[in-house]
Amino acid sequence: MSQPINPVKHNKSATLTALAAACTLMLSAPALAATPDAATAPTATAPSAIDSSKRIIRRAKPNATINSPQSNSAQSNAANAITPDSMTSQNAAQQDNSLTQAQPTPYTPAVPVAPKPTGTTQVYQRGPITSTGIDISRGQLNGIPTPQVRISDISFVPTLLIPQKTGLGTDKLDVSLLDDFIEDVSPNARHYPPNFPNRSQRHYTREKIKVLTEWIEPYASEPDASYDVLLRAAKLNGMGRNLDLGSDYAVRAGQYVDRAIKAKPDSGEANFLYGMMLSEGGGFKEGKKYLDKAVELGYTEAEQSLAQSDLLSDRRNEALERLRRLEQQVPDNSIIRQQIKLIEDGKYYIWDLPAPDIDVKPNTPIT
Repeated sequence: MSQPINPVKHNKSATLTALAAACTLMLSAPALAATPDAATAPTATAPSAIDSSKRIIRRAKPNATINSPQSNSAQSNAANAITPDSMTSQNAAQQDNSLTQAQPTPYTPAVPVAPKPTGTTQVYQRGPITSTGIDISRGQLNGIPTPQVRISDISFVPTLLIPQKTGLGTDKLDVSLLDDFIEDVSPNARHYPPNFPNRSQRHYTREKIKVLTEWIEPYASEPDASYDVLLRAAKLNGMGRNLDLGSDYAVRAGQYVDRAIKAKPDSGEANFLYGMMLSEGGGFKEGKKYLDKAVELGYTEAEQSLAQSDLLSDRRNEALERLRRLEQQVPDNSIIRQQIKLIEDGKYYIWDLPAPDIDVKPNTPIT
């Protein structure tokens, strides 16, 4: 015999079931709303990073929208509006869905906050290549004035490599810029006293010599340094001595040129440098034998240094005679005529000539 159904107990059970269903729906709504819409996912792919000939500029292309507070409140009101008669059927349907579906279905709000913008992709190609580079005057930068560039006084420094050490298979040093500097400043700083057209060029030459001697010092100080390295180190340090950079420059200049002569005893330039340094430093007797050998080897400037040594040793007539003979041998040398004029005028330094203008580049790198 069946027992009568208690209406109070039935109402309590239905109420609890409805509350559970409403809570489940409210808790699942934000998670479902955050699920991205697979149908609106972008399909375009960015080009490979290896392709450096293109620049890609993309605008934002969102693939989902954010729920508004109004849509959330409407959802909550809809859940609260469930009637007791439909609670049991809804609960049963949700239980069936939870058993058959592994993932919750995406939630789409009824009224979106804003329309989804459409994305665009702009690809900038390279401009036409001309003899001066990329032409930016048309096509890609409309309205922007084209810079005008003019180049003048173009010069080239020939590349010169010298052996770092003696023997075969040694590494090479690039002395292109170093030799260019020595050639520029030698007329001003090779002899004592040095002569510059202004104080700025004298200052820049001093600073440059400091940098270059520091650069070549590790190579020249090696016991097996090559003749070419030693000769350049001697020239730089000799000019540093003339510019009063310190006694260290005088000592190193003498040491390096002495080693250069031992490496090549028949070098006219090395014998001239050593004889010039000694005689201009007061060692007239010691320097004369090196200058005489340089003259025998055909080094013209050694004769001029001998004339300077004669002049400082109170042999004015010998100095004047020597320079006049030299002028006949090299009539195109205008410096010799100026030196003869200095002696005739009673001067004592034949290198005290009008200083030639030079273009010292203090920031030129040496590699």
